[in-house]
Amino acid sequence: MLTRLKKLGPGLLFAGAAIGVSHLVQSTRAGADFGWGLLWALLLVNLFKYPFFQFGPRYALATGESLLDGYYKLGKIYLWLYFFLNIATMFTIQTAVTIVTAGLASNLFDITSNMIYWSIGVTAICYSILMIGRYQLLDKVIKNIVLVLSISSILALVIAFSKGNTSLEYGQLFPKGAGLLFLIAFMGWMPAPMDISIWHSIWVLEKKNDLKNKLSLKEGLFDFNVGYLTTVVLGICFVGLGALVMFGSGIEFSNKGNEFAGQLIDLYTSNLGDSWYGVIAIAALTTMISTSITTLDASPRAMSKTVQILFKQKNKDFYMLWITILAIGTCLIFLFLLSEMGILVQIATVLSFITAPFYAILNYRLITSNHMPIKDRPSQKIKILSILGIIFLTGFTWVYLLSL
Repeated sequence: MLTRLKKLGPGLLFAGAAIGVSHLVQSTRAGADFGWGLLWALLLVNLFKYPFFQFGPRYALATGESLLDGYYKLGKIYLWLYFFLNIATMFTIQTAVTIVTAGLASNLFDITSNMIYWSIGVTAICYSILMIGRYQLLDKVIKNIVLVLSISSILALVIAFSKGNTSLEYGQLFPKGAGLLFLIAFMGWMPAPMDISIWHSIWVLEKKNDLKNKLSLKEGLFDFNVGYLTTVVLGICFVGLGALVMFGSGIEFSNKGNEFAGQLIDLYTSNLGDSWYGVIAIAALTTMISTSITTLDASPRAMSKTVQILFKQKNKDFYMLWITILAIGTCLIFLFLLSEMGILVQIATVLSFITAPFYAILNYRLITSNHMPIKDRPSQKIKILSILGIIFLTGFTWVYLLSL
């Protein structure tokens, strides 16, 4: 067990990438607006997305290749589709996580409330850190960050429960109208966009290389399960905090980054006490910084790999090019499209949801194909869960498209 704990890394990077906008923003807002009414959606989407995320490290450790290599083997068209889908979402995803990070930094340091300055500053800091430390630095810091946020979130939820909220109802509901759009966005990024399975397959190969190939499939799946369970537990915690503290209070979350950050931190301090302000603010900020760094690292890493495969340039590394493109593109959005952030984020989250069946089917096809060693293929139970997951994700996508 101790050996497995020492080899934790990619699974916690998955958690670090996931516990960002989907948890701090979407889950908290779900609790504040609907109480416990959307708990069913959180649990079901985590259950049905589980196998497709797990297929990332499973395929990588069984074959020594990333999912992107596998997509290419299934057909060049699938890799091209990923290339264009990633171009369509990576800038808005990076912008979304960065603006939340900037809001928390603004609230904590109170130097200026100008979100453009803070957002560009956060992007520059994350870019510099990655230029210095790359994967190794991410792997080292993420464990402590996730641990701090996990402990503080669970503690805050326990205290909130002890205080009680008589206005709360635990009945589950299916929202309509504008609520349906929020539900789709909520599930689209819960616990994370499906293409993070691709990032995970790349991270686990990096980890295996760092450990000089001493990372077995069993250890890699244990690492993934720890990270995945963490995202589920914290998702429930954030829904609970929003429900117990804000539901029925008449208070609505602000759409402004710095104001939302203040309300988010108040969720904790109203339960734990003002003396916890500094600890909670730093925990939330470091969590979002880790998410900003992780997403800034992962998309360029995936795009570099995609270009290498598509254009048969495996000896060239395009990471520097793509991380620079992503950083500059993100800053340009802050400078010229900040007022449209709400629409951009909504587009990104909805696109993440309606493309989920595509990634789910592709991952399932790959993991059950001849490109995967028979002994390392998933169990019959996981295969059945995968089929049910494809039906669930496809069904909800059609429900959303038909409601437009």
